[in-house]
Amino acid sequence: MKKQKLTELSELGEFKVIENLTKGFSTVNKSTIKGVGDDAAVIDSADKQTVITTDLLVEGIHFDLTYSSLKYIGYKSVVVNISDVYAMNAIPKQITVSIAVSNRFSFEALNEIYAGINQACKAYGVDLVGGDTSSSKIGFFISVTAIGEVDKGKAVYRNTAQTNDLICVSGDLGAAYMGLQLLEREKLVFESVPGVQPDFSNYKYILQRQMRPDARKDVIELLAEKNLMPTSMIDISDGLSSEILHVCNSSQKGCEIHENKLPIHEQTKQMSDELGIEPTIAAMNGGEDYELLFTIPLSDYEKIKEFKQISIIGNITDKKGKMDLITENGVRVPITAQGWNTLENKK
Repeated sequence: MKKQKLTELSELGEFKVIENLTKGFSTVNKSTIKGVGDDAAVIDSADKQTVITTDLLVEGIHFDLTYSSLKYIGYKSVVVNISDVYAMNAIPKQITVSIAVSNRFSFEALNEIYAGINQACKAYGVDLVGGDTSSSKIGFFISVTAIGEVDKGKAVYRNTAQTNDLICVSGDLGAAYMGLQLLEREKLVFESVPGVQPDFSNYKYILQRQMRPDARKDVIELLAEKNLMPTSMIDISDGLSSEILHVCNSSQKGCEIHENKLPIHEQTKQMSDELGIEPTIAAMNGGEDYELLFTIPLSDYEKIKEFKQISIIGNITDKKGKMDLITENGVRVPITAQGWNTLENKK
């Protein structure tokens, strides 16, 4: 087969690169007055409140190009940001994307990244309205800023949990972490025996949870549909243990989490058993699940208990600073923040 000639970025120049990367994007929100193509975007907030969040993903820290698809990296870079918007009970509307790449990246490689970004934009109904591109001497960086909107008085914060509130979580926990462990194990095998191809057929779910996660738009829509207003909310990016500590410390409350209530997928359990890791540890400390952790008043129990995609895992107490995991044997174990710390850990 004839080898495809790749286009060096220097051949096109910054403006041509941006023009070509963004030509497949369209705007879908009325609040987007002016998108890509000018000195700045113009967004009409009307009578809403604006929510803004930014995340930076760094090669070697947040992703490994040995096994990470460029398209998936583009997609995930959007999801991790709009998940934060949903965690405010807001709806994402626009994003900006800034990237820095070394000269080992061709235009075609960047096009793959933007194809993933475009997929995420279409999946969640957001508009790409700007960003920046730059060269890098040491690798690949991508930073996404997400802009959302919420009705006045409807934003939900992490510091407003109340005593006796139910602690709820969407989806399941620990799958993304176990997917990462699987990828890291197979990378070691590949480096030791080049040419050996891994068989991931039995673990597609946990791999997808790590490489192409989903933000819980459906949960926000469900809560609105059922007229349920969380008292506090946060997304699970750094691990359940870290996130519940954020909620409790910010709210000056305590909590009880029940081990037997933690939602854990069967593939997560299988991989945990294979690697000798307790599934509870993966669920509490793994991170990158991008599920929503929220609290609701006890009076809303009847409304929430029927939702299959939501689990009630504990309750908020008035014992400030006392956060416990109650094991299946009834033993109380203090919860400590052992989740992801981007300043200490690397992928």
